[in-house]
Amino acid sequence: MTPFKLTDELLEEIRQLIAESKDAELQTIMKEFHYADIAEIADELEVEEATYLIKLLDSEKTSDILAEMHEDIREAVLKNLTAKEIAGELAELDTDDAADIINELPKELVQEVISEIEDREHAKDIVDLLRYEEDSAGGLMAKELVKVNENWTVTTCVKEMRTQAENVTRVHSIYVVDDEDKLKGRLSLKDLLTAPAKSHIREIYIPKVDSVNVNEKGEEVARVMSKYDLEAIPVIDEIGRLVGRITIDDIVDVIREEADKDYQMAAGISQDVEVSDSIWILTRARLPWLILGLFGGLGAAAIMGTFEEMIAKHAVLFFFTPLIAAMAGNVGVQSSAIVVQGLANDDLKGSVRNHLLKEMLLALLNGFILAILLMLFTWVWKGAFNTALAISLSLIVVIVVAGFIGTFVPLFLHKRNIDPAIATGPFITTSNDIFGILIYFWIAKIILGI
Repeated sequence: MTPFKLTDELLEEIRQLIAESKDAELQTIMKEFHYADIAEIADELEVEEATYLIKLLDSEKTSDILAEMHEDIREAVLKNLTAKEIAGELAELDTDDAADIINELPKELVQEVISEIEDREHAKDIVDLLRYEEDSAGGLMAKELVKVNENWTVTTCVKEMRTQAENVTRVHSIYVVDDEDKLKGRLSLKDLLTAPAKSHIREIYIPKVDSVNVNEKGEEVARVMSKYDLEAIPVIDEIGRLVGRITIDDIVDVIREEADKDYQMAAGISQDVEVSDSIWILTRARLPWLILGLFGGLGAAAIMGTFEEMIAKHAVLFFFTPLIAAMAGNVGVQSSAIVVQGLANDDLKGSVRNHLLKEMLLALLNGFILAILLMLFTWVWKGAFNTALAISLSLIVVIVVAGFIGTFVPLFLHKRNIDPAIATGPFITTSNDIFGILIYFWIAKIILGI
């Protein structure tokens, strides 16, 4: 199948059909597209046009379209729908997606929408999910799953599974519970099909099953599912009862959101923003780190001011200041990025001391090679051995210190349950700039005897 690509021509054709209310032609075109493609189209339309499209198409499809749409566009479209229309869309969605959309509604509308959902069991499950934190396992899970009792016979099990599967979009696993709904294990479809009809499930189920607690953070759920290559994972409450399941599509969203957040934080953006946000929101997100950078620059300038006499006698030192600051910042960001990545993937094993030692040895080796190249260049350029030696030794020390800071800070933040991604951005760059320049002029002063 050829990947969908939204073109200006297609978008203009759809807008024209909406403007002329050519519903039949519009429906014919939309039948050719996947709901995710239609969501992409709706994101590019005006709110009134997107609302028209949603109202025109069948609810079974538009519910999935709404779930895939951009949050801001979806929120605007929902404002143009009645409580009964929204309830009709939610009735077609899995409980986790329905709960996500409910969370975006104004508080005064939530109760009205829930009361309009005809399937009361579905409504009850949605309400149950609303009490969990959005980024927790409970907030990510769906209530739809297939579970069987360990005391059932194979015949009863198959009958019950058929009934349950009608409400489940995709059956990833069959979970086994006891009479109190406590998770006991999982059931292999092969074992079910080959077992005698009168056998009990407790005789054939697999007792080993990975699960997560309902209060577990989404990042931890993602780590477990990634580690064990799971397509779905059951969620249990505090006493071990099976309350839902999380599927891989929800975890992909968590991973993407976490990556976006870390990338923005590393770039010096203090809150989750998007290109469509207002200038004021973007300014608030960027300004704190820019102010930190400003004070860092002022600090570096103040440090250079204390060495004004030395700079006057050895002006060449001034020309290498940007190089020293840049190398300190680069090494610090490299070191912190590797550590943050290791922490995120749970690949960082061993003691903090060993990681620090390894990074400092690596920094020492890199610094030594770079220092030799810099020393040869400076010596040939200026012909002053002591000056070249001072600059080169400073570079080695600066790189080692930057490597230490870049490794230690994210490890320290992680131990304090602070997102270590904060250490990969301007925080590390600014601190290393200041320390780098201080070390640079201090070593130069000692070697040059000023």
